[in-house]
Amino acid sequence: MRLKNVKGANEIIIKGKYYVDNQNQYKGNWRKLFNNNNPIYLEIGIGKGDFIIQNAINNPLVNFIGIEKYDSVIVRAIQKSNELELNNLKLVRMDARLIEDVFDKEIDKIYLNFSDPWPKDRHYKRRLTSYVFLDKYDKIFKDKRVIEMKTDNIDLFNFSIDSLKEHGYEITYLTNDLHKENIPNIMTEYETKFSNKGIKINKLIAIKKK
Repeated sequence: MRLKNVKGANEIIIKGKYYVDNQNQYKGNWRKLFNNNNPIYLEIGIGKGDFIIQNAINNPLVNFIGIEKYDSVIVRAIQKSNELELNNLKLVRMDARLIEDVFDKEIDKIYLNFSDPWPKDRHYKRRLTSYVFLDKYDKIFKDKRVIEMKTDNIDLFNFSIDSLKEHGYEITYLTNDLHKENIPNIMTEYETKFSNKGIKINKLIAIKKK
């Protein structure tokens, strides 16, 4: 679903209304950038931005930061958000492996939506719910750690359940067919695509107390 060769993508990105180019200088001080003390929710891998943008619209008393590695994807989120007036959204182009350089004990919740499953066993450390990343999250969470995850990949989902439990998280919500549940749900682009094909969506919420 990634787009390729978006003409002028870099220029569009750096001129984005909610784009933060010098993200490292805000480490530990993101609340100053938002100019309030509201909770900060981080989505790792925002795709084209549908999920985080709608969440920012729906929840004005929560600050949302979305990070995305690929220019050809984040440019779409930039274009969509440029049309809106929001004071609780920031978008960052970066690799998730570098989050410790950008955040420090200030995140209240992390969203992991349709992350790359890295299906080969030798690549398990690259999964965003491996111990490698869970250790990184421990360093950027403020107090209680909360992770919400959605995926169509059952192998990644089962791996994540085990990994989170081993890391001290309690799974407080779990379903293998989210769209049959009667709960509020903002869909991502991937989720819309998969659900239209009848593919079941897995979701979990995991909490770890400080």
